[in-house]
This record gives sequence, C-alpha cells and structure tokens, in this order.
Amino acid sequence: MPILLRLATAFGLILIAHAGYSAHEHSILYGSVHSVPLDITLETLVAIIFVTVGLVLGSEKLRPISWSVWAGEIEKEGGARNPFRGFEDRIGFWDVREKRGQFAKWVREEDEDVVSTKS
Repeated sequence: MPILLRLATAFGLILIAHAGYSAHEHSILYGSVHSVPLDITLETLVAIIFVTVGLVLGSEKLRPISWSVWAGEIEKEGGARNPFRGFEDRIGFWDVREKRGQFAKWVREEDEDVVSTKS
C-alpha cells in the first residue's frame, strides 16, 4: 500500500509541475489579458488532491504525546532544550507609574544637588 501512495504523491507532483509549466507557457503566449484555461485549473486541483492523499495516507501513524512526561524530561535536562525558557526568564511588564516616580525622585535629587553646589 505505501508504494501506491508514494506513486500517487509522485504523480501529483509531476502534474503540479506540468500545470505550472502550462500556466507559464499560456501567460507567455497569450499575455495576462486572458485567464488561465479550465484544463490547467482542473489539472492543478487534481494534482493537489493526489499529493494530499498520498502524503496524508502514506505517513506513519502518529503516537500519542504525553505532555507531562515530555515536560518532566525537559525540566530534568534543563538548559537549551527547553522551548519555554525564554518565557520563564523574561522580565515582567514595565510599570510606567513606578518608573515615573523613580524619574521624578531622580530629578528632585539632581535639583537638590545643583542647588547645594551653587550655595
């Protein structure tokens, strides 16, 4: 069965290549004034169906993923393999009001320093 599905995928890819070549040739000969003929459109759709069926049915069976087991392995190993490390280590949201207060305090301290050095 897999050999038939691989052949279907290969046949679909050949059809897509042929449809692309035909569309290019049509645009060269007739310009962009005319739309793509119906036979090229149908050939493209049939090719996409062949490729899709061949790839979907010909792929290996999927195994269930146990998130907790995978996450436990990642936590044990730590380091670079953890895809969520960037989210866990990032800085939280920037508090604008707190920063304004810090800036205002800094400006007052600078003003006091300037006044004290002039006196």
